[in-house]
Amino acid sequence: MAAAALVTENFKFVSLFFKSKDVMIFNGLIALGTVAGQTAYNVFAFNCPCTAGRNYLYGLAAIGVPALAFFLVGIMMNKSTWDLVSECRLRKCRKLSGATAFALLGTIIGRAVVAPLTWVVISLLQGQAYTCALSEFVGPSTLENFPSDQGSKVMAKLPCKATVPVEVQGFWPEIERRLKYESQLIGWLLVAGMSVTVFLILCMKRCSSPLGYLQEDYWSQYRSNEKTLFERTAAVHAHLLAAENVKSFFGFVALEKDEKEQLAEHQSAHPICSTDWNRVTGVYLYREKNGLPLYSRLNKWATYSLENNVEAMEKEMDVLS
Repeated sequence: MAAAALVTENFKFVSLFFKSKDVMIFNGLIALGTVAGQTAYNVFAFNCPCTAGRNYLYGLAAIGVPALAFFLVGIMMNKSTWDLVSECRLRKCRKLSGATAFALLGTIIGRAVVAPLTWVVISLLQGQAYTCALSEFVGPSTLENFPSDQGSKVMAKLPCKATVPVEVQGFWPEIERRLKYESQLIGWLLVAGMSVTVFLILCMKRCSSPLGYLQEDYWSQYRSNEKTLFERTAAVHAHLLAAENVKSFFGFVALEKDEKEQLAEHQSAHPICSTDWNRVTGVYLYREKNGLPLYSRLNKWATYSLENNVEAMEKEMDVLS
C-alpha cells in the first residue's frame, strides 16, 4: 500500500504534464521552432574548421551548446520551476517530501528537454556536425587504397575538400557516407528511446492516477481556465489600482474610454495582502475536502475563505496533498 501511495503521489505531477492539451500543443510548437532553427543554422552558420583538434570541439559545440541553452530557457519558462522556488522560499519545503520533489523536478525537466532533444536529434539526422567532429578519427587503414603517407591532419581537412590533395578528395564521399550512417543511426536510436520512455510514463500515469479520465480532463480544463481568468483579472486589477493611485497624486487620471468603463464598473481595486498572495503561490497536488475536489491552491483558498476559518486555512494551505 505504501508503495502504491508513493507511485500515485509521484504521478500526480506527471499527470499535470501529459494531460494538458495546451502543454502538448506548446511542446509541438517548440519542436517545430527548434527544427526550423536547426535547419537555418546548418544552412547559414555551420562552418567546419577542418583542423585537427578543432573539428571535434566545434562539432560537439554545434550539437551541445544550443541544446544546453534551450534546456535552460525551458527551465526558466516553466511555471512549475518558480512554484517550486516559491514553495522552498515561503514554506522552506517542509511539506515537500523527497518523492514529491523528485516527481516535480521530473516534470520540469521533462518539459524542458523537448527543445534540446529535438535539436540533438535533428543535428544527428542531418549529420553535418557529427561528420565534422569525427572526420579526423577515421582510420586511414580502413579505407582501401588510401595513401599511406596521409594522417589524421589530412582526414580533418577532408570536410573542406578544396584544402586537401587531389588524390585524397575522392575518399571523402565514402567517409561522409560512413559517418552519416553512424550519426543517423544514433539519432534514430535516440528517437526510439524517447518514444518508449514517453509510452511507459503514459502507461504508468494511467495506471497510478487517483482520478478517472473524465475528471482528469475536467481538472485540466479548470486549471487552464483559472490561469487565463486569473491573469486577465490580475491585469485589470493592477490597472485599476494604478489608476486610483495616479488619480490620488495628480487629482485626475487620463483614461481611455474602455478604461473609464472598467473603472465605473468595478468602482475600485483594493490591494491584496502578501499573506493571501503567498497562500495561492507554490506547489500543489490534488486534494479533497469532505469528498469534494480542490483543484488548485486558489480553489483551496476560496473554499476555506468562505468558511471564514483562519486557523484551518493556515493549517491547510501548507498541505500539498
